[in-house]
Amino acid sequence: MTMETLEFQAEARQLLQLMVHSIYSNKDIFLRELISNASDALDKLRLAKLQDGLEADTSDLHIEIEADTEARTLTVRDNGIGMTRDEVVELIGTIAKSGTAELLTKLKEAKESPELIGQFGVGFYSTFMVADKVTLVTRKAGTEGHGTRWESEGAGTYTIDDAPDVPIGTTITLHLRPKDEDDALYDYTDEWKIKEIVKRYSDFISFPIRKGDEVLNSQKALWARPRSEVTDEEYHQFYRHISHDWTDPLEIINMKAEGTFEYEALLFIPSRAPHDLFQRDARRGLQLFVKRVFIMDDSKELIPDYLRFVKGVVDAADLSLNISREILQQDRHIQMIRRRLVKKVLSTIKDLMSSNPEKYATFWREFGRAVKEGLLSEPDNHKPILEIASFATTHGSEPTTLAAYVERMKEGQEEIYFLTGESRSQVENSPHMEAFQAEGYEVLILTDPVDEIWVDAVPEWDGKKLRSIARGAVDLKKDEEEKEPEGDFGPLLGFLKEKLDERVKEVRLSHRLTTSAACLVSDADDITPALEKMYRAMGQEGPRVKRILELNPNHPLVTGLRAAHERGAEDAALPDTAELLYGTALLAEGGDLDDPARFAKLLADRLAQTV
Repeated sequence: MTMETLEFQAEARQLLQLMVHSIYSNKDIFLRELISNASDALDKLRLAKLQDGLEADTSDLHIEIEADTEARTLTVRDNGIGMTRDEVVELIGTIAKSGTAELLTKLKEAKESPELIGQFGVGFYSTFMVADKVTLVTRKAGTEGHGTRWESEGAGTYTIDDAPDVPIGTTITLHLRPKDEDDALYDYTDEWKIKEIVKRYSDFISFPIRKGDEVLNSQKALWARPRSEVTDEEYHQFYRHISHDWTDPLEIINMKAEGTFEYEALLFIPSRAPHDLFQRDARRGLQLFVKRVFIMDDSKELIPDYLRFVKGVVDAADLSLNISREILQQDRHIQMIRRRLVKKVLSTIKDLMSSNPEKYATFWREFGRAVKEGLLSEPDNHKPILEIASFATTHGSEPTTLAAYVERMKEGQEEIYFLTGESRSQVENSPHMEAFQAEGYEVLILTDPVDEIWVDAVPEWDGKKLRSIARGAVDLKKDEEEKEPEGDFGPLLGFLKEKLDERVKEVRLSHRLTTSAACLVSDADDITPALEKMYRAMGQEGPRVKRILELNPNHPLVTGLRAAHERGAEDAALPDTAELLYGTALLAEGGDLDDPARFAKLLADRLAQTV
């Protein structure tokens, strides 16, 4: 092929401009990014040889750094997997990762946020913070003949050409900008500066990082070292390397199992949720090593999906080096490791609740929604998951645990009351809340989409049944005299049932309302409207579930409607009033009207009669 001049993808051009204009005060991270990418390339080559039988020399995998003070160039070279021409265009010419627009927005808003670089997989672009031209030469392992040469000055275009007679691997040469310490732009050809950056950010890399005849990193596997011998900074840098999240982790978890099956694990709970936590194509899972040899990234078999935010490494001593993902799914040792990892993570979070409530609050705010998914996928872990769960409540502004709720239950209360909805304000203002607020009963406020589903999968907690206050009949009054309304509502209830037959399965008097005229209630065994809507959104169309219309027998509208019906059941206005009553009950709970235009016309006509 001949040389081509191509344009960067639009968002890549914006990102390049941000990098060129030095938005970060800590520009040292560019070298960390290049070393991290080189380490990944070495891992991939070794893995391809182990699992795919690729013919490659892996006897001396390493990263090499060269500096030329006179030419003001810095070169980072690896003898890893390399790239084809198409891969260079795809991986460097464009930003294929999702979330790029979000990244650009954050970069513009927060100029002191180096942690954003790695999170979106665009670390290579950080080279333009320190270089006015970058040259990349690469050749893919297993290919014959020429490699590929890529070059750009970061101005929106790049050139790509064939490169004959290049070795396997990737070489990146940075043509450095002039030193400017006022702008935190140091001399990156300085040997001391290079050593400082490698020691700070890349000491744990498992391949030698060489500069001449000197190896700059210790290559020690952090998970194999005693906790007392590793500093928090070393753990934090390792976490950043494997997670591409450049903030410090919330918690560090060390594990070591000895005996019939040996493994070591180093896990991290992040301090914030990644942008793609709820995206299906997001990277998740742990890194798997066997006897210090990297086997695979993103091993989902080691951690359940509801703990997908956990990052880390598992190093097993008794697995085959060429184990596949298919074998992992069936391997009993892997299943045992998974169970132990889950137990350890959940117990660590539980310990945080008492030892560091502030850390726990951060964890639950960031990851609670994901953790609750485990109530659907792992019935055996209902208890430990619910022990670390917190829920909004009518008791106050702070979330509560189920244990604390049970401690506060009123004398004689046998059930844990909850109400689901789209927001706290919607739930608090729901007509279903009225009697519970009046009688002083605490109600859990559940507003995450997953809450609509897991509450049906968890029948009880500590012997107390979980009960939706929007389902079934409710009767909180103890005084029998309070329960009986004056007058006979039977004829009115029958009339309303007849007129609203297509929409409701029953019309009855309510004991849950104190101020509203009416509300809609699901039968005890029926799914909620929100859940029905979720199923429809997923393409699972089913029959619409009719609900129960409950009337407040003490409300002036209901007593007036009864009187009007007694005066003349054939009154032409009564059917319209029945429809308005149903519509207002539906709107009060945040529901959607089938025919908003008709409802608006009926309401306008009725209002016109009162003017």
